[in-house]
Amino acid sequence: MPKIFEYLGILVFFYSNEHEPIHVYAKKGDFESKAEFYIVNGVISEIKITNIAGARPLKGKVLKDFEIFLEKFADKIVEKWISYFVYHKDVDFEKITKRLK
Repeated sequence: MPKIFEYLGILVFFYSNEHEPIHVYAKKGDFESKAEFYIVNGVISEIKITNIAGARPLKGKVLKDFEIFLEKFADKIVEKWISYFVYHKDVDFEKITKRLK
């Protein structure tokens, strides 16, 4: 399970046996959600946050923080996904402790 980011205590990661569409998981405490990235002509056209069966989804302020994080780091997340799953390279973990605006 490659951990790629931590933002304000929200852990953003991949599971090791992933598939398309490009997606990441976010977990804080007992809550977890998934964000799927839809790419058209090499550009992210949509990011959809979905619930995970059997898991309690992120909600409230934590969900909003995750949405803001996705807006700012979408391109980096996609780059890390491609590096890891397409090129089989290790990806660096980044911890972000300051609130994004």
